[in-house]
Amino acid sequence: MADVRDVLRGQFELTWSLFEYHLERLTPEDLLWEPAELCWTVRVDSAGGWRADWSDQALDPIPVPTIGWLSWHIGWWWSVAIAHARGFVPPERAAVRWPGDLARTLGWMRALHDDWAHLLDDADDSVLALPAAFPWPPETGRSMADLYGWVNAELMKNAAEIGQLRLLRAAEGADRMVG
Repeated sequence: MADVRDVLRGQFELTWSLFEYHLERLTPEDLLWEPAELCWTVRVDSAGGWRADWSDQALDPIPVPTIGWLSWHIGWWWSVAIAHARGFVPPERAAVRWPGDLARTLGWMRALHDDWAHLLDDADDSVLALPAAFPWPPETGRSMADLYGWVNAELMKNAAEIGQLRLLRAAEGADRMVG
Protein backbone atom coordinates (compact mmCIF):
# COMPACT_ATOMS: atom_id res chain seq x y z
CA MET A 1 0.00 0.00 0.00
CA ALA A 2 1.29 3.48 -0.89
CA ASP A 3 2.18 5.80 1.93
CA VAL A 4 0.65 9.27 2.31
CA ARG A 5 3.66 11.04 0.82
CA ASP A 6 3.58 8.82 -2.27
CA VAL A 7 -0.11 9.58 -2.79
CA LEU A 8 0.44 13.31 -2.30
CA ARG A 9 3.44 13.29 -4.63
CA GLY A 10 1.51 11.37 -7.30
CA GLN A 11 -1.40 13.81 -7.12
CA PHE A 12 0.98 16.76 -7.23
CA GLU A 13 2.87 15.53 -10.30
CA LEU A 14 -0.37 14.65 -12.12
CA THR A 15 -1.79 18.10 -11.39
CA TRP A 16 1.47 19.74 -12.43
CA SER A 17 1.56 17.85 -15.72
CA LEU A 18 -1.95 19.11 -16.51
CA PHE A 19 -0.89 22.65 -15.58
CA GLU A 20 2.31 22.40 -17.63
CA TYR A 21 0.20 21.47 -20.67
CA HIS A 22 -1.39 24.93 -20.51
CA LEU A 23 1.74 26.79 -19.40
CA GLU A 24 3.60 25.57 -22.49
CA ARG A 25 0.85 26.94 -24.75
CA LEU A 26 0.38 30.38 -23.19
CA THR A 27 1.18 33.44 -25.25
CA PRO A 28 2.09 36.86 -23.85
CA GLU A 29 -1.28 38.14 -25.07
CA ASP A 30 -3.14 35.52 -23.03
CA LEU A 31 -1.96 36.93 -19.72
CA LEU A 32 -3.97 40.17 -19.60
CA TRP A 33 -6.89 39.16 -21.82
CA GLU A 34 -10.07 40.24 -20.04
CA PRO A 35 -12.80 37.69 -20.70
CA ALA A 36 -15.60 39.76 -19.13
CA GLU A 37 -16.47 43.32 -18.25
CA LEU A 38 -16.20 42.56 -14.53
CA CYS A 39 -12.63 41.37 -14.31
CA TRP A 40 -9.67 41.20 -11.95
CA THR A 41 -6.22 41.57 -13.44
CA VAL A 42 -2.71 42.74 -12.59
CA ARG A 43 -1.76 46.37 -13.17
CA VAL A 44 1.39 48.44 -13.15
CA ASP A 45 1.46 50.67 -10.06
CA SER A 46 3.05 54.12 -9.69
CA ALA A 47 6.40 52.54 -8.76
CA GLY A 48 6.45 50.40 -11.92
CA GLY A 49 5.67 47.11 -10.17
CA TRP A 50 2.72 44.86 -10.88
CA ARG A 51 -0.12 44.71 -8.34
CA ALA A 52 -3.12 42.43 -8.38
CA ASP A 53 -6.69 43.68 -8.08
CA TRP A 54 -8.07 42.71 -4.68
CA SER A 55 -10.93 43.36 -2.31
CA ASP A 56 -11.17 42.43 1.34
CA GLN A 57 -14.96 42.59 1.00
CA ALA A 58 -17.04 39.65 -0.23
CA LEU A 59 -18.02 40.48 -3.80
CA ASP A 60 -21.14 39.31 -5.61
CA PRO A 61 -20.68 38.66 -8.41
CA ILE A 62 -17.04 37.70 -8.13
CA PRO A 63 -14.89 39.27 -10.86
CA VAL A 64 -13.59 36.92 -13.55
CA PRO A 65 -9.78 36.78 -13.21
CA THR A 66 -7.28 37.13 -16.02
CA ILE A 67 -4.55 34.52 -16.46
CA GLY A 68 -2.11 37.12 -15.16
CA TRP A 69 -4.18 37.52 -11.99
CA LEU A 70 -4.49 33.74 -11.56
CA SER A 71 -0.74 33.28 -11.94
CA TRP A 72 -0.20 36.00 -9.32
CA HIS A 73 -2.74 34.26 -7.08
CA ILE A 74 -0.87 30.95 -7.43
CA GLY A 75 2.40 32.70 -6.63
CA TRP A 76 0.88 34.32 -3.56
CA TRP A 77 -0.78 31.29 -1.96
CA TRP A 78 2.09 28.98 -2.88
CA SER A 79 4.69 31.38 -1.44
CA VAL A 80 2.66 31.48 1.77
CA ALA A 81 2.31 27.67 1.86
CA ILE A 82 6.07 27.23 1.30
CA ALA A 83 6.84 29.69 4.11
CA HIS A 84 4.51 27.83 6.46
CA ALA A 85 5.97 24.46 5.49
CA ARG A 86 9.46 25.79 6.27
CA GLY A 87 8.38 27.42 9.51
CA PHE A 88 9.04 30.93 8.15
CA VAL A 89 6.93 34.06 8.42
CA PRO A 90 4.83 34.14 5.24
CA PRO A 91 4.87 37.17 2.95
CA GLU A 92 2.00 39.62 3.13
CA ARG A 93 -0.35 39.47 0.15
CA ALA A 94 0.58 42.97 -1.06
CA ALA A 95 4.29 42.07 -0.95
CA VAL A 96 3.85 39.31 -3.53
CA ARG A 97 4.21 40.93 -6.94
CA TRP A 98 3.42 39.53 -10.36
CA PRO A 99 6.59 39.27 -12.50
CA GLY A 100 5.17 41.23 -15.44
CA ASP A 101 5.78 39.05 -18.49
CA LEU A 102 5.33 35.50 -19.72
CA ALA A 103 8.92 34.27 -19.41
CA ARG A 104 9.29 35.47 -15.81
CA THR A 105 5.82 34.21 -14.89
CA LEU A 106 6.63 30.75 -16.24
CA GLY A 107 9.95 30.81 -14.40
CA TRP A 108 8.16 31.77 -11.17
CA MET A 109 5.59 28.99 -11.53
CA ARG A 110 8.29 26.40 -12.24
CA ALA A 111 10.48 27.60 -9.35
CA LEU A 112 7.52 27.28 -6.98
CA HIS A 113 6.92 23.76 -8.32
CA ASP A 114 10.54 22.82 -7.69
CA ASP A 115 10.55 24.30 -4.16
CA TRP A 116 7.36 22.45 -3.30
CA ALA A 117 8.58 19.17 -4.80
CA HIS A 118 11.72 19.36 -2.63
CA LEU A 119 9.63 20.06 0.46
CA LEU A 120 7.40 17.10 -0.34
CA ASP A 121 10.40 14.84 -0.97
CA ASP A 122 11.76 15.77 2.48
CA ALA A 123 8.42 15.32 4.26
CA ASP A 124 8.51 12.05 6.13
CA ASP A 125 5.68 10.75 8.32
CA SER A 126 6.81 12.86 11.27
CA VAL A 127 6.72 16.05 9.17
CA LEU A 128 3.35 15.20 7.60
CA ALA A 129 1.88 14.69 11.09
CA LEU A 130 2.92 18.15 12.33
CA PRO A 131 0.16 20.71 12.88
CA ALA A 132 -0.54 23.09 9.99
CA ALA A 133 -1.73 26.63 10.58
CA PHE A 134 -2.43 27.37 6.93
CA PRO A 135 -4.80 27.72 5.21
CA TRP A 136 -6.90 26.95 8.28
CA PRO A 137 -6.87 28.42 11.76
CA PRO A 138 -4.50 26.46 14.06
CA GLU A 139 -7.35 25.24 16.27
CA THR A 140 -8.74 23.08 13.45
CA GLY A 141 -6.11 20.43 14.17
CA ARG A 142 -5.13 20.05 10.50
CA SER A 143 -1.79 18.45 9.70
CA MET A 144 0.97 19.20 7.23
CA ALA A 145 -0.39 16.30 5.16
CA ASP A 146 -3.61 18.34 4.92
CA LEU A 147 -1.58 21.35 3.76
CA TYR A 148 0.10 19.28 1.04
CA GLY A 149 -3.29 17.95 -0.06
CA TRP A 150 -4.71 21.49 -0.09
CA VAL A 151 -1.85 22.65 -2.34
CA ASN A 152 -2.70 19.84 -4.77
CA ALA A 153 -6.38 20.86 -4.80
CA GLU A 154 -5.70 24.59 -5.09
CA LEU A 155 -3.17 24.04 -7.88
CA MET A 156 -5.62 21.80 -9.74
CA LYS A 157 -8.38 24.42 -9.44
CA ASN A 158 -6.17 27.28 -10.59
CA ALA A 159 -4.63 25.21 -13.41
CA ALA A 160 -8.13 24.37 -14.66
CA GLU A 161 -9.12 28.05 -14.53
CA ILE A 162 -6.03 29.08 -16.50
CA GLY A 163 -6.62 26.28 -18.97
CA GLN A 164 -10.24 27.25 -19.48
CA LEU A 165 -9.35 30.91 -20.04
CA ARG A 166 -6.61 29.94 -22.50
CA LEU A 167 -9.02 27.71 -24.41
CA LEU A 168 -11.75 30.39 -24.45
CA ARG A 169 -9.35 33.01 -25.76
CA ALA A 170 -8.02 30.66 -28.43
CA ALA A 171 -11.53 29.62 -29.47
CA GLU A 172 -12.69 33.22 -29.66
CA GLY A 173 -9.62 34.31 -31.59
CA ALA A 174 -9.54 37.35 -29.32
CA ASP A 175 -6.83 39.91 -29.71
CA ARG A 176 -8.02 42.61 -27.36
CA MET A 177 -5.81 43.54 -24.47
CA VAL A 178 -6.51 45.84 -21.58
CA GLY A 179 -3.77 47.69 -19.82
